[in-house]
Amino acid sequence: MQIEVVSVQSQVVYGQVGNNIAVPTLQALGLRVAAVPTVVLSNTPHHPTMHGGAIPLDWFQGYLDDLLARDALRKLRAVIVGYLGGPAQAGALARWIEALLRDRPDIQVFIDPVIGDEDVGVYVDPGMVEAYRSHLLPLADGLVPNGFELGLLSGRPVADIDQVAAAARALLVGRTRWVVATSAAPGTWQGDEMRVAVVTRDAVEVIEHRRLETTPKGTGDLFSATLAGRQLAGAGVAEAARLACDRVLEVLVATRAAGCAEMLVFPDS
Repeated sequence: MQIEVVSVQSQVVYGQVGNNIAVPTLQALGLRVAAVPTVVLSNTPHHPTMHGGAIPLDWFQGYLDDLLARDALRKLRAVIVGYLGGPAQAGALARWIEALLRDRPDIQVFIDPVIGDEDVGVYVDPGMVEAYRSHLLPLADGLVPNGFELGLLSGRPVADIDQVAAAARALLVGRTRWVVATSAAPGTWQGDEMRVAVVTRDAVEVIEHRRLETTPKGTGDLFSATLAGRQLAGAGVAEAARLACDRVLEVLVATRAAGCAEMLVFPDS
């Protein structure tokens, strides 16, 4: 069996975050996916109880290495990186990706640097900021931070769209060709809108979309997977970002209508 996408993210027993949402999203777009878990949890931390934790480093390394041992990556097109279990995982993953790229520089690397959010601050090991900067960002074709994460990684202000664009361009080095910043410059939003900024070396495109009060966990993972999948299907980054925004809104509307606190995923129309 030949794998087209390796998705390295969290996994939960209950809920729709990380690979629980990314894998069906990518499969619905016709891609064969290998899911590599970074943490396995009973549910997300906002519930009253939670069990589980980070995958032991030797297991995590083994999951990656055994994909090579099975000779399953001859048709690999992309690696998608989401929530990681700590800086040691980031280092191991970076070394694995570097080895892939030495032989196959055409493989695309999409990184959602999950660190925190504006309302709660940093919710991962603080060492992850430097781990992303040192190990993973240099390997990325594209980055999908939220506005808060963009500010942390770039070390620049991100209060308005001009600042978001400047911060994003500070990360466009080496392989990295684009940054899609979600929840960009929330202080500039009008009414019930949100903004996503698509930044390349030559252009900045701002996508405005409706903001819903419902906020189930995993919307960023759904967005990133759709963005990657649509690009692998041939869309440009701005078009893929628009399609990802539309998909997230579609799922949120259906989830709200069903009165569910966890995202309800249904076939993409």
